[in-house]
Amino acid sequence: MEVEHIKADVLCVGGGIGGLMAAIRSSELGAKTVVAEKGNTSHSGKGGGGCDHYLCYIPDIHGPDMDAFIEEMLQTQQRHNFEGLGMKRMRVHIARTFDIVKMWDRWGIPMKYNGEYHYAGHAFPGGFRCLLKYAGRWQKPVLTQKALEKGVQIVNRVMIFDLVSDGEKVVGAIGIDTRDEKLVVFEAKSVILGTGGMSRLYPSPTPGWFNNIATRLSLTGDGRAMAYRAGAALQNVEMRQQHAGPKYYARFGQATWIGVFRDAQDKPIGPFVTKPERLYGDITPEVNKNIFLEYAQKGRGPVFMDGRGMSKEDLDYMMHWLPHEGNTPLIDHMKENGIDYLKHPIEFMTYDHGSGGRIRTNERGETTLAGLYAIGDELANGVSNATVFGWISGEQATDFAKQAGTPDRKVIDEMVNDKKALVETIRGHINGPAWKEVNVALQQIMSDYAGPQRTEALLDMGLFHLRRIRQKALDGMIAGNPHELGRALEVLNMIDIGELVFISSMERKETRGLHIRPDYPLTNPRLNKKVLVIEKVDRKPVTKWC
Repeated sequence: MEVEHIKADVLCVGGGIGGLMAAIRSSELGAKTVVAEKGNTSHSGKGGGGCDHYLCYIPDIHGPDMDAFIEEMLQTQQRHNFEGLGMKRMRVHIARTFDIVKMWDRWGIPMKYNGEYHYAGHAFPGGFRCLLKYAGRWQKPVLTQKALEKGVQIVNRVMIFDLVSDGEKVVGAIGIDTRDEKLVVFEAKSVILGTGGMSRLYPSPTPGWFNNIATRLSLTGDGRAMAYRAGAALQNVEMRQQHAGPKYYARFGQATWIGVFRDAQDKPIGPFVTKPERLYGDITPEVNKNIFLEYAQKGRGPVFMDGRGMSKEDLDYMMHWLPHEGNTPLIDHMKENGIDYLKHPIEFMTYDHGSGGRIRTNERGETTLAGLYAIGDELANGVSNATVFGWISGEQATDFAKQAGTPDRKVIDEMVNDKKALVETIRGHINGPAWKEVNVALQQIMSDYAGPQRTEALLDMGLFHLRRIRQKALDGMIAGNPHELGRALEVLNMIDIGELVFISSMERKETRGLHIRPDYPLTNPRLNKKVLVIEKVDRKPVTKWC
């Protein structure tokens, strides 16, 4: 297998919104910056399909007291994105949002609606609105072009699957070209992980269709797995996430819909709205993302998003924003099949969005491993978070690179030999399960043993099965070409994260949110402000409360 070497001061792993923002900033500051993206930065990542809302504090609109804005924001459903992060980090985040908004608008991403800053959605009726509506459908091509203008080297179709550490700091990374038989070795003075969240660990709404998920098929927790193996700490990986949207057609944009959630008897399922309201929407599923599943399990479904009674102007407003949340195919389907939303309610359902948690970082984006930074969904959820901490991490990683020295080539070569042997072994397998078969088996284990109900006995048995699956995958998983090799490496990363989910779930002996322990049904108030950290110590996963 051919080996290509690329040198960088700052390596951004993942060319999503956070990765591109970090690259733009580090390159501006004079660092030789490389972005390695396993897809194509023009449309990759969670933000590749667009977005229509951005958490932003504007003093002229919200008043001069930023802490008051934060306190109000934490009373909304946005608080879930900031759990375990602390006030210091929130202040750093919120203080930079308006500067980013103005910068994006100058770059060509429209941040105003009809010439004004416009806030709507994700809010209780008559309540505080903190999400700025913006036209983000083409945000990724704009950011990609800006990165190229700044001199960033973008390496598309290369999947980084492991970091290189010298025991004290990160010194590089190793990837594969997903089109050619080639190992790509990156020597870097600092590394920024912007690899997105985690899908495919649990089944999609339609298990036979891997790509029917609200996020992206390629977001498989690679950054978390790599960071853990390199020695960085993770937190709250046992916590589950869910989303909601049109049934059997998983997409983001639930809060972009205008209408009322009603049951089969035409009754609203929540107490918040009784008629369509464009500025607030129906926040019921944000209060309880599981509500559609609960209705189905109790025989009270189906549940519909009902736009009957809304004005033509409100319908046009909704249809303006839905494409910016990646819903153009759904709109086309409705047109082709004569579905008039003013007359025909749309059935909704709960999606199992996947594993929560994040890489443990501080307000500068620094992980617990020197020279390694984490941004985007590896840090917290949302475009606003990705832009701000991408920018900050670009600055911090550049400063670190200036004093890091030259990476130790011997350490890198040793890791290259080890990883080259792994990928050549997988490519050399002739008979065995393909990546999809292993992924399905993993999803079944996670769903059955670390799903909605978790007990010590279930978790213990699930961990046993997962470790069996890992060994079988290492012994026989096949990859017929470089693309399939990338998918196989994704599955191995997910198995590593799955193991950490089981171990952390056993340690969290309480019921909290979607982590439901019938054997520990109470929520422990002494853990309200704590996070569960897991890291590798002496090659074994160790948990601790912080």
